[in-house]
Amino acid sequence: MTTELKGPAWIPGWAPGALHSVLRAVTGAMFMQHGVQKLFGLLLAPGREWNGAPAMFTQFWFAGVLEVFGGALIVLGLFTRPVAFLLSGEMAVAYFQAHASRSLYPALNGGEVVVLFCFIYLYLSAAGGGPYSLDAWRSKRA
Repeated sequence: MTTELKGPAWIPGWAPGALHSVLRAVTGAMFMQHGVQKLFGLLLAPGREWNGAPAMFTQFWFAGVLEVFGGALIVLGLFTRPVAFLLSGEMAVAYFQAHASRSLYPALNGGEVVVLFCFIYLYLSAAGGGPYSLDAWRSKRA
């Protein structure tokens, strides 16, 4: 069963699918930046110090790999549902390990971005990559 995204009559028919795909691609691109920071020390905020790449196969290394490569797959819209589900779980773990102990409220514990990523990825795991994704292209070819 497939459902089409629809909006009010004044919105062009392609707009909801395009916005879905833009949300997916921008979220993946923003997510990749966190992995690039972890693995390569790039894009660090001024005054922040990089302590070198994390040791392979540590939890921090796995997080960086998931963020770089999972984010790239999300940008492309390839294997969106399983990758988004995995990344949503990663963000849930990150929130409870790194943020929740500081405060109950994300605005106080610095976890707003983590919560947003978690729920956007949970949405994408249910909704898929959208009409402008490699998943959609693959399903049309099959």
